[in-house]
Amino acid sequence: MTDRVTVLVLGGGVGGVVAAKSLRRKLPTQHRVVIVDRERNHLFAPSLLWLMTGKRTPRQISRPLDRLARRGLEVIAGAITHIDPDTRRVRVIEHPDQDDPVSRRLGAVTRDLEADHLIVSLGAELAPETIPGLVDAGHNFYTLAGAESLRHALSDFNGGRIVVLTATPAYKCPAAPYEAAMLLLDHCRRRGIGDSTQVDLYTAEPGPMGVTGPEVSAQVRRMVVDQGITYHPEHQVTAVYGSAKTIAFADGATAGFDLLAYVPPHRAPQVIRDAGMVDDSGWVPVDRHSLHTRFPAVYAIGDVTGIPLEMGKPLPKAGVFAERQAKVVAHNIVRTITGKGDPASFDGHGECFIETGGGKAGFGAGDFYAEPTPQIKLHRPSRRWHMGKLLFEKNWFPRWL
Repeated sequence: MTDRVTVLVLGGGVGGVVAAKSLRRKLPTQHRVVIVDRERNHLFAPSLLWLMTGKRTPRQISRPLDRLARRGLEVIAGAITHIDPDTRRVRVIEHPDQDDPVSRRLGAVTRDLEADHLIVSLGAELAPETIPGLVDAGHNFYTLAGAESLRHALSDFNGGRIVVLTATPAYKCPAAPYEAAMLLLDHCRRRGIGDSTQVDLYTAEPGPMGVTGPEVSAQVRRMVVDQGITYHPEHQVTAVYGSAKTIAFADGATAGFDLLAYVPPHRAPQVIRDAGMVDDSGWVPVDRHSLHTRFPAVYAIGDVTGIPLEMGKPLPKAGVFAERQAKVVAHNIVRTITGKGDPASFDGHGECFIETGGGKAGFGAGDFYAEPTPQIKLHRPSRRWHMGKLLFEKNWFPRWL
């Protein structure tokens, strides 16, 4: 067995939490597992769709990351300002703990961390500011603050035109904007303003969830259209004019709105770009099975990675993949440290629920590594799959936090 080692996990989202918790469960206690995140709370992002329609509160869908300290992990809340992947050194400006008088007095503290094994799980950086006018005109429901502001706006909304917009063709949680459109319309119908509400979905991509293939994409499109939502694919937004409540698109088209909910552009975090870890895709390249980067003992998992598929599109950015990749990486690091067990491999399988409103959801699952195209099956919406998502949400925090 190797002498005492340190495993450093960057990011407290799905991948980071699962990796850190899995490592702590399996590693002998003399080894350190450290997790760093700029936020003090872990957010269960799939429930943001329910938060925006008033079915959840922020407290119901988040938990303090400090809970991991009870399990023997070291938890650091701070901003990661520098990563040297060659030496696995990381600089963090640690946030003061407002509940600790000593920490408040000391203020922010810079810490340099060194790792024997480094897992990068920093997710995708959301960049709505790259589209002129977007931030001030609409609600970014991919964030806690944006989902809350959309919920408040909905409470004052008494009919009109709701636009759901994807700002670029690629983004995490590929089903989410389609779910959002259906859930927003369902919300308005339950409030009795459905007849005076029109929901339009403008997307930069040519069809829903294109990586799943034409058949599944067409099924998702039918789900949306059958709800009475007007779908406008291949509309690349160039600017939003909040005072005029108008969206401008690259082809010269425009669209008006009374309420705008959007998915912003995504990019790798600045600290990852500065570290020289991305390739021409703009994301961190990894071995598709081991999640190893080109740097020794450095792994990347989840949304920060770019994994090309045979069909020409990348593996979708989704929590289900981050969770499974995290388990593979944790297992293999434990194997390296302890010398026990067989190597694990990420096989590209995944699934997701697609909420349609009315207490129903669809469910898609399959092999995204299948060649020449992913082999995905989509089950039609039913109460069974909606209950499945409820159960998944209910079990998340007891399992991991």
